[in-house]
Amino acid sequence: MATSSILAPGTAPVKAEYLISIQVVDVVDDDAAEGVTNPATNDFAVTKRSSDEQPEEEPEHKKQKLSSSQRRRLAKEERKAKRGQNKNRRFTKAHDEIDLCWNAGRGIKCPKEELASCKFSHDLKSYLESKLPDVRIPRKGELLTHPPYVTIPAEPDNDTGRREGIICPEYRELGECKYAFKCRFLADHVEPIPENEEDHLGVGLRILYDANQAEIAREKFQELNRLASPGLLKDLRTKKYPTPKSDEYLAYLATLRDDAPTAGGRGAATANADVESAEQTMGDQSKIPRGQHEHHEEPQDTPDVPMRPVEKLRLHWKNQTYLAPLSTVGNLPFRRLCVDYGASITCAEMGLAASLLNASKAEWSLVRRHPSEGIFGTQLAGNKPGTLVAAAEVISRECPNVDFVDLNCGCPIDLVFKSGAGSALLDQQSKLSKILVGMNRTLGETPLTIKLRTGVKDGRNLAHRLMPRLHSWGVSAVTASWRIHGRSRQQRYSKLADWDYIKTCVDVLRASEADEGLSPIPIFGGGDVYSSQGYWECVEQSGVDGVMVARGALIKPWIFTEIKERREWDISSRERLDIVRQLCEYGLTHWGTDTAGVNTVRRYVCEALSFQHRYIPIGVLERPIGKLNERAPAYHGRDELETLLASTDSNKWVEISSMFLGPPPDQWKFEPKHRSNSTSEEGNG
Repeated sequence: MATSSILAPGTAPVKAEYLISIQVVDVVDDDAAEGVTNPATNDFAVTKRSSDEQPEEEPEHKKQKLSSSQRRRLAKEERKAKRGQNKNRRFTKAHDEIDLCWNAGRGIKCPKEELASCKFSHDLKSYLESKLPDVRIPRKGELLTHPPYVTIPAEPDNDTGRREGIICPEYRELGECKYAFKCRFLADHVEPIPENEEDHLGVGLRILYDANQAEIAREKFQELNRLASPGLLKDLRTKKYPTPKSDEYLAYLATLRDDAPTAGGRGAATANADVESAEQTMGDQSKIPRGQHEHHEEPQDTPDVPMRPVEKLRLHWKNQTYLAPLSTVGNLPFRRLCVDYGASITCAEMGLAASLLNASKAEWSLVRRHPSEGIFGTQLAGNKPGTLVAAAEVISRECPNVDFVDLNCGCPIDLVFKSGAGSALLDQQSKLSKILVGMNRTLGETPLTIKLRTGVKDGRNLAHRLMPRLHSWGVSAVTASWRIHGRSRQQRYSKLADWDYIKTCVDVLRASEADEGLSPIPIFGGGDVYSSQGYWECVEQSGVDGVMVARGALIKPWIFTEIKERREWDISSRERLDIVRQLCEYGLTHWGTDTAGVNTVRRYVCEALSFQHRYIPIGVLERPIGKLNERAPAYHGRDELETLLASTDSNKWVEISSMFLGPPPDQWKFEPKHRSNSTSEEGNG
């Protein structure tokens, strides 16, 4: 008898020989994980207080009796609280026992040492004596399907404590390791100093440099879009960075008011106040005669000739695979991994326009691009024309290796939505029109793409109504691509994506283009794609040029290989573990190979495993294709490694990361994003 007949609806049909129980394993709730951002205002937070915060229990005879409906509601809230997100996650920073000066770690004389103004240690010899042993990353051929899962090297056979087979990913890729003596893979790029040569550092070692590899790396491996302009962050922080195109556009918007002040010479942040006042005066666009504030005459005294549609770069994206922007996990190392498995288009994590203009280093790090990313864009979110238009101008000037800029009109999370950004812009079309016109203008030839949902509320789809309006806004001919997620903001992941509605949007866009005599622009759909078959069915059903893959890529990064080769890949456990190894190596070249960098990589590898453990191997299913929204019953894999990779226990994810990064520091602990994984119990096997 097929197990599907005894399993609850929505449960993955695992073959009987692999089933441990028909009980469904508690899984990540994607709705709850993104639904609430402030635990202080979370209705569920009260149910999760610790016992010492609770009042004394009332006597039995004074307890309030609850009705059956009240009990059901309380149980539902408790389940939501358990499935929700750990909002106050804190990750302990890892440090060496001796905090060595950066210059001393590179074997360079510190200019502050003689002045005693450097707060770090300069004793390189003591540092090396106290330093933890080097980390050895097992190679692909050393991975096992049974414990200990990786080949364990022999103990060090020399008095330096260095192990054989140490490979530093950064040195092998870039020809040098900037962390030098602080690197946790030091043995790969040092050599003993001969007795007849002077030992300036007094440690008997010198750092190696591979000039040939460094030359290769400049073209093949060096990350792009690093901040190149001297003083950029300082100029942004002090509001001195010039944004002439934005100033001009915002000043023009301000003239729509009767009492418009002059805006000459002001920065974007100052001019933004005029925009806000203008918007308040203009009010709801639905109350204004059609076209009154939509067909704008270009200012006659503009120093820049407005860009004609033909000058905008065209994007040829048909049948290209697209990795959607992903929060936290969609970092550069993960995108690089997905490129290895076939992703053609990648987009950076969502960046907040206001934070970019406020010189946030963390926000600016999001625009970095690896040379392997063939078509790369960066995504902006914001709620004001002033910040979004100015941020687009800065990116267009400072990041020459950005192929497109994506405007986020689809983010559903409360923090973004309640600020008026993300999917909230769908209900503010007057503001959205100003944003699109301004961003197109300041981006120059760089294309602008738009990511949106079907609408804000269920049953009130409005995406299809936006597309024809672009013509009256004057931006349709220069807008490079639409990306439609087949759910409303309110719907989140509670229902399947509406691909029939996506087809409606495609038909409306193509008809609008035909009426205006415009060349077709790419339109991508999104939602619930988890297999090659599902991908191509969505393309054929809806007529989209392609599908942006989000959660499907988080759970199975090799989905892009499946799509390109039009096959379903029953990937082995060793191949999956090798993907973890690749991610570790890419992370080390991005975040660093010192102690702090290794543990940053460990954190993000565990974040990736918090999704990848949800993959149910094809070989354990009764049918050849799994579905994204199916929940897994308790099961064991075809080998011990496959069982380990399916574990819902976050401690096991740390164990897997330690195979490639060494053991974590004593006080280091990974706090999973989802409460359902904060357990020491095995979910599978």
